[in-house]
Amino acid sequence: MKPTREPTTTEPSTATAGTTATVLRPVRRLVAWYLVLSLATLVAVVLLRHDSAVVDPAVWTRTVIVVASAVLTHLFAVRAAHGSRGAYRRLRVVTAVMTVAIAVIVALPGAFPLWLRIEQSVCGVLLLVAVVIANSRDVRAVFRSA
Repeated sequence: MKPTREPTTTEPSTATAGTTATVLRPVRRLVAWYLVLSLATLVAVVLLRHDSAVVDPAVWTRTVIVVASAVLTHLFAVRAAHGSRGAYRRLRVVTAVMTVAIAVIVALPGAFPLWLRIEQSVCGVLLLVAVVIANSRDVRAVFRSA
């Protein structure tokens, strides 16, 4: 008789993976839009790099940091949707921290051009909704029972 193998957090059962994928679908979509918008902004920064009134070193730094966080956040969302509790915890932390960081960036007067503050505001709203959903009672319950 062959012993059965218990699923781990890196190898969730099919039922758990299906449930986590379902409850995290809206979060994955929001995070995907955050990634797309962040990448589009980086492309705009590259295209406008010769206009120092629009793109300065602070804009470059902020844009690259946001793209890196968006890539990581997307990875965490995908892995969490597959049932990884660790990725779910990281997703909750990163979305919350980035939402706060974006709020600070948007609130700082004169630190960044208006166009970047508007883009960051949209990113902040996307992440805020993702934070609310990811921390909802229903989503937490799925990961508690997984």
